[in-house]
Amino acid sequence: MRLKFFTLTLIIFSTLFSQHTYSQNDTQKDLTKLFSTMRIINYAYVDSVDNPLLTETAIKSMLKKLDPHSVYFSKEEIKAANEPLKGNFEGVGIQFQIYKDTLLVVAPIVGGPSDKVGIMAGDKIITIDGENIAGKEISNKFVREHLRGKKGTKVVVGIMRGYKQKLIDFKIIRDKIPLNSIDAAYMLNYNTGYIKITRFAQTTMDEFHKSMMKITKEGATKLILDLRGNPGGYLGTAIALADEFLNNDKLIVFTEGLRSQKREFKSSERGSFKRGRLIVLINEGSASASEIVSGAVQDWGRGLIVGRRSFGKGLVQRPFTLPDSSVIRLTTARYHTPSGRCIQRSYDNGVEEYHKDIVKRMKNGEFVHADSIHFLDSLKYTTVTGKTIYGGGGIMPDIFIAWDSTRYNDYYTDIIRNRVPNEFTMQYLENNRKKLNKSYNSIKEFKKEFELTEEDIEQFLEFAKEKGVEFDEPGFNESKKYITLLLKAIIARNIFDVSSYYEIISNMDDVLQKAVELIEDDNVFVENKINKF
Repeated sequence: MRLKFFTLTLIIFSTLFSQHTYSQNDTQKDLTKLFSTMRIINYAYVDSVDNPLLTETAIKSMLKKLDPHSVYFSKEEIKAANEPLKGNFEGVGIQFQIYKDTLLVVAPIVGGPSDKVGIMAGDKIITIDGENIAGKEISNKFVREHLRGKKGTKVVVGIMRGYKQKLIDFKIIRDKIPLNSIDAAYMLNYNTGYIKITRFAQTTMDEFHKSMMKITKEGATKLILDLRGNPGGYLGTAIALADEFLNNDKLIVFTEGLRSQKREFKSSERGSFKRGRLIVLINEGSASASEIVSGAVQDWGRGLIVGRRSFGKGLVQRPFTLPDSSVIRLTTARYHTPSGRCIQRSYDNGVEEYHKDIVKRMKNGEFVHADSIHFLDSLKYTTVTGKTIYGGGGIMPDIFIAWDSTRYNDYYTDIIRNRVPNEFTMQYLENNRKKLNKSYNSIKEFKKEFELTEEDIEQFLEFAKEKGVEFDEPGFNESKKYITLLLKAIIARNIFDVSSYYEIISNMDDVLQKAVELIEDDNVFVENKINKF
């Protein structure tokens, strides 16, 4: 049966594309060769054969020979792969952490099923549907399998709250839970707003409009848009976001492939930030849809691109569903920024070398020195305002900000690697949550007034020792301010929300702090040929 499926799959795809590639006879020869190989294996191989596995391996190997972004997803994998972009999933709605073999509620998702029944940050989940899970080796997968489920289904969790010995049972009816794609939206100063987008999902534009309304009401006339570490997502969402910034009838992006007609996407009259200074932050983790937005902004001279060179993914994938509901995401086109450049970096040396590129950049010193980055003269383009830009290797920012490696000494790295800050703050909040909730009504109060005491820091260092991180006085002194601010940010996230974490941690974000300076500098915008909007 599986062999028939394999042959059917190849016939379907050869029928779709054979007229564009080679003759039907050539296609049939290749199909016959593949079918004969499978038949010979099943007839003569020394052991029993897992035909489904062979089929999937063959498909994956074929795709691997094409490009780094054409991929295969089994029926089971496709739902998990799509979930972050769909903008929601079904479950109980909590942010959790596994702490000392205990499932700890970091925070209920506001408006979700757990929030509605009164589950609180700091609660410990001891039982799930009567099964005792405390003290067992539980994983993130275990938690998802037991707490996620179809909308309308019930799960009963036994909660340990504070120092009460008796469990409190909560009956939770699962529901749709939103997956936010904007982690932070707040004011950096009296006139500059900040929005951090982590992915381009179905819900991103709704979230963006709400975020813009929030910061505009608070006085924002300038915007810093943070796309660092954003791996991309839906092409349509990227186009819609770029449309927020560009004047009417401006080319945002065009896509084109050997078997895909050229399609142009232009801006409209709609948009919440057609005027006002704009800075877009990018780095090596900014890919695909992030590069479409930053490329359009740069090509039209609409705003300043700040940070480090982006990932360099200029390929467009289209999903094709196979007869068993598995999916091939096949690269069907390249996208080009308004100036005509494709920012896709080379994959001529194979998929493995392609994925090692970021490590190579670090080793070559590209994270620290802009002059370590070289583009081919043959891939030189010019923006509308006359600025020279390059294709073929990601988006090069207008203003390069070097990676600050000083805070990442061995001691700092060790405490992060051993999850010391996260686990210490959980312990700290066990003892201080009520006092903190009573003392601070807003993140602004907390940011201004809260400080960890020297006694708290001593307890942290002792806790780090217990976790196997030996005290290193020079290392600690060098990174003390970063460690202290990180602890404060994690505590804020647990008391308030994710945005609060970024609002606190921004003080040690060199790229963001530089962007705050740049957005006030008239000369920088003139020198980089940014249009007056």
